[in-house]
Amino acid sequence: MRWIHSLESAGPPEVLGGKAHGLVVLRRLGLPVPAGFVVGADACRAYLRDGRLPDGLAAEIAAAVAGLPPGEVSVRSGASVSMPGMMTTVLGLPADPIGPVVDAVAEVFASWHAPRARTYRELNDIPHDLGTAVTIQTMVYGDRDLHSGTGVAFTRDPATGAPVPSGDLLVGRRGDAVVSGREPTEPLRNLAAREPGVWAALTGAMARVEAWYRDACYLEFTYESGDLWLLQVRPGRFTGAAAVVVAADLAGDGVIAREEALLRVSPDDLRPVARIAGPADLLARGLPACPGVATGRVATSSETAVRMAADGPVVLVRPETSPHDLRGIAAAAGIVTARGGPASHAAVVARALGRPAVVGVPGLVVTSGSARAGDRLVPEGALVTIDGTSGEVALGEPAVTTSLAGAHVHRLLGWADEVSGGDDSAGADRPEAARLQAAQAVLRRGNGHFRP
Repeated sequence: MRWIHSLESAGPPEVLGGKAHGLVVLRRLGLPVPAGFVVGADACRAYLRDGRLPDGLAAEIAAAVAGLPPGEVSVRSGASVSMPGMMTTVLGLPADPIGPVVDAVAEVFASWHAPRARTYRELNDIPHDLGTAVTIQTMVYGDRDLHSGTGVAFTRDPATGAPVPSGDLLVGRRGDAVVSGREPTEPLRNLAAREPGVWAALTGAMARVEAWYRDACYLEFTYESGDLWLLQVRPGRFTGAAAVVVAADLAGDGVIAREEALLRVSPDDLRPVARIAGPADLLARGLPACPGVATGRVATSSETAVRMAADGPVVLVRPETSPHDLRGIAAAAGIVTARGGPASHAAVVARALGRPAVVGVPGLVVTSGSARAGDRLVPEGALVTIDGTSGEVALGEPAVTTSLAGAHVHRLLGWADEVSGGDDSAGADRPEAARLQAAQAVLRRGNGHFRP
């Protein structure tokens, strides 16, 4: 086979895509992964170049599908760089006849050039010529029965970096409902009481993938009639204070060297975190999704957000977001959604773009031109302030404070001063980002004098 790769393949993410590369890791760790195979990204590049599927691909897909257990299949995109929700996913296809599966592969390839996908790549400096791989797997069903469900899990809290499993759970639903934010989710920890066996299998898997990646990780999972299946894994890519906490903890536990901890943290991660301070006219409180404070005028649609942003900061307020809202999210200073959890589309994209975000706000009703929280009506254009650390949404512009306090920051900066040759008293006079950058420059030159 020329275009097809197995889930036991040793190919790089540039060929298999990030999703399938993670599935290969899960398989090697002996963790439960639905049977499947991968159409490599080189086939996508050929499709984008020639405007048709490459010769022989349809026959290879048919042969590979014939080797899967009978039943429906999923067809999912998987670029080498994560692009959450930006391309097409097709679930639940009849694998015999094979035509719809082949058509779905072409549909996923074509979605590489969808406007939202192009915009996401431009915002994140992702090359346009990478193309996407496609993963085809047998379906597992989170809506099978009362002992089925789906969710997303972070091995550590993505907002704080604390070593506590965190994420979203939906009982009796399929995975796309979690990521979309269309339905209210439960905290991941509720799984422990609902399905103790599934919880034990999931936390065991979390420990194994963290040990493999030597980093906090993100997993997508489904459990069907009490059996756990893992659908995706990748390093968590935490930012801000969470990145500092994870790097310092992993180094403190001996999982990574202190030098590596210093190189993993961006100077931007050391920026002081803003918080609402003192009395505020609190409108609502939701789930914190991305730290920081944003003040702006309310916009209830992405089109309005883009238009209003030309005259000053806006806060995009939506029932939930979808990939079609990407331009509005990019134009906004902050995001609020009535539904969804920390792993919803709004939360994931907000963290990727560094936008403060609050999601899953109880009682928030968003309509065209206004939002209502309880008995309070907030018209479009009203000034609001959101706190992505506390989950607070306030009217007006309350006082804000910033701080970089924390033992993890001080520990990391102490290591930075040691690497760069400065002592604590001298280092304390320099901005935190400068202290980190000086250490990183020494480490990258390879002539550091780090003391373990």
